[in-house]
Amino acid sequence: MAKRRRLGPVDPDKVTQTRPDGPGAGALMARPPIADVAGDAARASAFEEVAEELAAARSEGRLIQSLTLGDIDASYMIRDRLVLDPEEMEALRQSIAANGQRTPIEVVDRGAASHRRRYGLISGLRRLRALQELSSSDPERFGTILAVVRAPEGASEAYQAMIEENEIRAALSFYERAHLAVAAAEAGIYPDARAAVGVLFAAVPKAKRSKVNSFVTLVEALGGHLKFPGDIPEHLGLKLVKAIREEPAFGPQLSNILSSRPPANAAEERSRLEAALRAETGRRDAGQGGAPKAAPALDRQVTPGVQLVSPRGAGDLRLSGPGVTPALIAALEAWLKARLEDGPETGPEAELDANLAKTDSETP
Repeated sequence: MAKRRRLGPVDPDKVTQTRPDGPGAGALMARPPIADVAGDAARASAFEEVAEELAAARSEGRLIQSLTLGDIDASYMIRDRLVLDPEEMEALRQSIAANGQRTPIEVVDRGAASHRRRYGLISGLRRLRALQELSSSDPERFGTILAVVRAPEGASEAYQAMIEENEIRAALSFYERAHLAVAAAEAGIYPDARAAVGVLFAAVPKAKRSKVNSFVTLVEALGGHLKFPGDIPEHLGLKLVKAIREEPAFGPQLSNILSSRPPANAAEERSRLEAALRAETGRRDAGQGGAPKAAPALDRQVTPGVQLVSPRGAGDLRLSGPGVTPALIAALEAWLKARLEDGPETGPEAELDANLAKTDSETP
């Protein structure tokens, strides 16, 4: 009699299903080895795909990371924001304390081998400062900051990124914008301040860019002597620029006035600037006998049937003659609009006069 074979327990890892019908219905089927190989390959492929996507997101600045506050260097770039408003900072601190950091900052990775702090701040100075102040009392909760690591191609691109965020998120004064352009030019990033304005503020309207160019003169004349530059009204700043350009010695005089006794607040600083401007204007008027210099008159035919007349010079221009048809008037109006709003940059003096005329009309 044949010896019967004793069956042991079935290994579930080697069994996948039972035969549904036919001979041996209900018998267990062994799992083919190729299935294990295919499953392992699929899992490995999925893992590699996720890893590659994460690496791409990190390199392209699409991945928000949590970085230690101590690894962020706020002095990596010249900041466009000269003053952080105390009330705005307090509101930001309260918001982060209650709701956490909602918007990440932008940084550049300088490499693990850097002897300085690894990440240089591009944008998000106020969020960084708020978290630094909060971490002093609660380092466990506020010791890190959410950040996107960018890879700008050069310093110019990094500065543009900072400016674009601040132009959207906060109103910078014309002095602050001009200060950044001057500092970037002095650092050798751009050949001069005017070129810096053209690149850094290329996305802003031409009229605003023109005013930034005018304020460059004020930055270059007063440097660090202004204690409250963000509070200088636009109209006062443009008038100071005009006076400095007309009388170069006026710039050093202003510096001496401000540095001899530093103003205690923005109102006092503004009052001194206004008083100095009145004195300079009075001195110039006295030197001219109290009467403005007469501008040269103009009266000539520019084309048959069109006479160009300017009896009082600048500020008064007329066209007359049978050639001044409705079609010519419409074409001239369209040309002037394109020239003044979207056309090429004009010279510094023309820009300043146009800006002053506009603010004169807007000032009550």
